[in-house]
Amino acid sequence: MTRLAALGASLSALTLALSAPGAVAQETPPASAASAPGAAPVTASAMGSESSGPNRRFTGADLFDLAIASDPQISPDGSQIAYVRRSNDIMTDSTRSAIWLIDTKRGEQVPVTGTMGGAFSPRWSPDGTRLAFVSTEGGSAQLWVRWMENGESVRLTGLPTSPGSIAWSPSGDSIAYSMLVENSGMQLGSQPQGKPEGAEWAAPLEIYDLVTYRADGAGYLKPGFEKIFVVPAAGGAPRQLTFGPYHDGGPLAWSRDGRTIYFGANRNADWQTDPVESEIWALDIASGALTQLTTRDGPDSSPAVSPDGRLIAYTGFDDAGRAYENADLYVMNADGSNVRNLTQDWDFSPDGLRWDADGRAVYAQYDVGGETRVARIALDGSVRDVASGLSGGGLDRPYTGGSFSVADNDAITFTGGTTARPAEVKLAKGGDTRTLTDLNRTLREVKSLGEVRKITASSSFDGQPIDGWLTLPPGYRDGQRVPLILEIHGGPFAAYGPHFATDNQLYAAAGYAVLSANPRGSTSYGEAFANGIDKAYPGNDYFDLMSIVDRAVELGIADENALFVTGGSGGGALTSWIVGKTDRFKAAAAQKPVINWTTQALTSDGAAFFGPYWIGAQPWEDPEAFWKVSPLSLVGNVETPTLVVVGSEDYRTPVSESEQYYTALRLRGVPTALVKVPGASHGGIAARPSQSAAKAAAILAWFDKYRTGWTPPAATGTE
Repeated sequence: MTRLAALGASLSALTLALSAPGAVAQETPPASAASAPGAAPVTASAMGSESSGPNRRFTGADLFDLAIASDPQISPDGSQIAYVRRSNDIMTDSTRSAIWLIDTKRGEQVPVTGTMGGAFSPRWSPDGTRLAFVSTEGGSAQLWVRWMENGESVRLTGLPTSPGSIAWSPSGDSIAYSMLVENSGMQLGSQPQGKPEGAEWAAPLEIYDLVTYRADGAGYLKPGFEKIFVVPAAGGAPRQLTFGPYHDGGPLAWSRDGRTIYFGANRNADWQTDPVESEIWALDIASGALTQLTTRDGPDSSPAVSPDGRLIAYTGFDDAGRAYENADLYVMNADGSNVRNLTQDWDFSPDGLRWDADGRAVYAQYDVGGETRVARIALDGSVRDVASGLSGGGLDRPYTGGSFSVADNDAITFTGGTTARPAEVKLAKGGDTRTLTDLNRTLREVKSLGEVRKITASSSFDGQPIDGWLTLPPGYRDGQRVPLILEIHGGPFAAYGPHFATDNQLYAAAGYAVLSANPRGSTSYGEAFANGIDKAYPGNDYFDLMSIVDRAVELGIADENALFVTGGSGGGALTSWIVGKTDRFKAAAAQKPVINWTTQALTSDGAAFFGPYWIGAQPWEDPEAFWKVSPLSLVGNVETPTLVVVGSEDYRTPVSESEQYYTALRLRGVPTALVKVPGASHGGIAARPSQSAAKAAAILAWFDKYRTGWTPPAATGTE
């Protein structure tokens, strides 16, 4: 579900997908808020070892040595790039983030945030003389501004909750942002009066009255609504601009005269139960008056104002009640008139809109065939690619992703990587692309990573081509058959591609080939391909996956007698579906799966979405429809030893889903075990390095129990 930009205000900061690529939302404070990102992190390699020689294979300890670039922001004149560098700290077992600055001519790098707390969301002022960002120095996330000439940084705010969606006014005098404004919520009853001094009573009752009362990664939601504020860029009191029982979130866009802010929001009375809905609104800053500019049944969001202020670009689609829709790129006049669809005949979803400085085109990123690119979409509807190789969908699995920004001279900075290299900062200009960072050079110099090869198979269901990427064990020789792990992506509306993935490299280092495939339902292959599982998931995607496994066997790589399967979220649902359909796999590991669509629809943080859009009804309206696509319905067929893995604070595919499956397998006598990752959410199951490594190690240990007749290569030495 990559196109739920209008998912209802209560989930405005979340993506309601049955996947979690592992990236933390940019507006969310990092886990290690109090660490010092300007200093070199303590890593596994820095601590030394008593082993007889270097371990050339990728290990769980190496996760502490990884760093990744995200959110690159190029200055208006193209001379500098501010980006977020995320690295792992072995002492706190968490990710820390810092903002760094790159000189685009000389390539020199300096830290912006120094010894401050975690910092993120850098945004340049229109004249490039200042940089706004969010920092957790002092404990809580606040808005800061750095003056580039003298390097001084000043905290602008003292907010109760984290600011997001930072946007400079055209004059540079003000900064708009969004923030959760908490309230007391519904009040029912109270504890008795007369509590004696020193008495220890139970905590007060917790009362919830929202459809979505908890969200993955956020836990049980505090009552309140996200609102828009503006603060003087030189310091002063913030002013709240929007009010009412609706969530008004970003991204935010200013009119060129600085009198209006545009944003997308669902301000309808039924916003809680209509999750695929939002409109573009114009907010008059002086009066607070709101004007609705769009009216369609469906989500309109992400407004971007043209350089001359005449046009607004935005993304949206008509809500047809299907599980997936491509977004389109629209432009309209600033008053909402003359709406035009620029991508009606373009079968991809544009995202991250940025206007060309000449106002004749809009830049957007999109996914195609498991890869991410940046396109320049002209006002006449013509499209040409201007950057490719974007990466940054996460570290643990090879999801598509990344981000970009554009300077006034059309220079484009973006995060890009390879199958052997996590996302770095890159710069594309005049047809040339340069890599400006090398964040993992030390690791690359001492580790032998598994080679990644693309393969394609024809589905046995209808002959459609299915792409996949094979990560081979280091030192693999052609003609050698090795055990194979089929690793299935979540979403299911997401895509794998030729991107670095720690899970795959850990599995490969243990002697397995790893197959990451894009069955029907995957994005980046057009709307029809994604909707091949609409109201039928799991379904014919099973045949796609079996066909590409067959292809890996035909190529002489996979050992037919040593096949294993795993996947997370949507991939966990498919894993449990597969072992209910076939016994060809020696063992399985269902990670954070959906097992029972009735309980999933009523206990997840997407209750208003899953039933109507994925099944086509609510559980009480058509219980049979829910049951026929529930992997629990096939548990009577399962003979495959199946491990069940879940985060203990998963609210996307709640822990009860995994517990149901584990209990059912136990009652049937199928070999199984339940692995819980303490404190981990759905999206954060791989967020802490030690847990990510331990989870992969547990899955490998489970598979090794059932792998016979094959001896893995030595794990140490100088291969």
